[in-house]
Amino acid sequence: MDNFDDENEIRKDESSNIVGGNHDSDNNMGLEDKRTVETQDGIAMENIRWGDSRKDMKRRGRSTISMVWIGAILGSAITLGVAYAYLPDILNSRGIFLENTPQQQQFITIEPTQDFGVYTAVARKAMPSVVGITTVELHRDLFFGTREVSGVGTGVIIDGRGYILTNSHVVRDGKAREVKALLNDGRRLDAEVVWSERELDLAIIKVQGSNLPIAELGDSDKTEVGEIAIAIGNPLGLNFQRSLTQGVISGLNRTITDGASGTTIENLIQTDASINPGNSGGPLLNSRGQVIGINTAKVTSGEGLGFAIPINTAKPIVDQFIEKGEFTRVFLGIQGVDIDAFESVTGVKLPEDSGVYVAQVTENSAAARCGIVVGDIIIKIGDKDIDRRSDLIRTIFGYRPGEKTTVTIMRQGKEIKMDMVFD
Repeated sequence: MDNFDDENEIRKDESSNIVGGNHDSDNNMGLEDKRTVETQDGIAMENIRWGDSRKDMKRRGRSTISMVWIGAILGSAITLGVAYAYLPDILNSRGIFLENTPQQQQFITIEPTQDFGVYTAVARKAMPSVVGITTVELHRDLFFGTREVSGVGTGVIIDGRGYILTNSHVVRDGKAREVKALLNDGRRLDAEVVWSERELDLAIIKVQGSNLPIAELGDSDKTEVGEIAIAIGNPLGLNFQRSLTQGVISGLNRTITDGASGTTIENLIQTDASINPGNSGGPLLNSRGQVIGINTAKVTSGEGLGFAIPINTAKPIVDQFIEKGEFTRVFLGIQGVDIDAFESVTGVKLPEDSGVYVAQVTENSAAARCGIVVGDIIIKIGDKDIDRRSDLIRTIFGYRPGEKTTVTIMRQGKEIKMDMVFD
């Protein structure tokens, strides 16, 4: 190790014996002192050339002081900048919020509460109430005569006494010659179609039984796009009975039209959960295992485009069956036509773009008694807007005989409200 102290090393300038200009005789001319000298301001100054003149010393001192001031100013600016940046957080932590200061985002924490997934939980809850439905229909063919045609669908038990909700098209709109239900416990029971409505594509069948496992019905009006959607059914036949598929709610208030029959169904729930032939009539469930829809159709020309009828459409009907064991439909007593259909057939342009045109009124019916006449356009029943016949049918299924409501019509450009009592 070299035997010298770096802090006290004094080296001669190899290039010249004289570093500065005029020097005092007692200065170490041409020498460079590496020692650290502390100024009056407490600032360290190094590498002072003792051979420099006093003038140079003053100049260098002023330069050093300037640097000190610049450093102080920069340090203060940095300190203020940091304080300004973190001041809102400091105040927020103490419950003080500055104007226009965004508050801290609140994150939702999802914590599993059971040792199995949501799909398993839904399957355990809902699967016992799902049934397979087989049908036999007599089909008359021009070339082959009368022959039997079989079909397969799905249903869900809504009452322990044996009432099962499914699609109207699954039971051939009530025209199926034979209907059977395959229960979760393996029993295959004869079933009777007790109600069906083609316009809604809903039907209820009845089997003989008691204490059957029933499904919990949810509230489809609270369904939101992006929620988990789970379908259970019998895709492509009973070989794959009670298959579970999962996806999300892709859309709400969808409208589809059957190209073969021309039937239009509105207010549907769209999902990308896989729905195939045989799934029809089965439940669409939420993450709590509640039925929010009855699967009815899919678009075959695309992928992941399935549709379900909102369960709230069926609830009034289901409630009557649970309460009375039967369903009594109310009647307005009119023959109604969609606005666009009326204009297309007659060539007459109506003043309204939506609603149901009254083409005929039955004598002494609820509609006749309240004052509805041919040519009126029904636009609202109660607080429900009526855009098409399907809206009208869906709405009146929510009423029972003897109940009162208000019907809003358009007559010669004037809006009129009428009180009505349903038959």
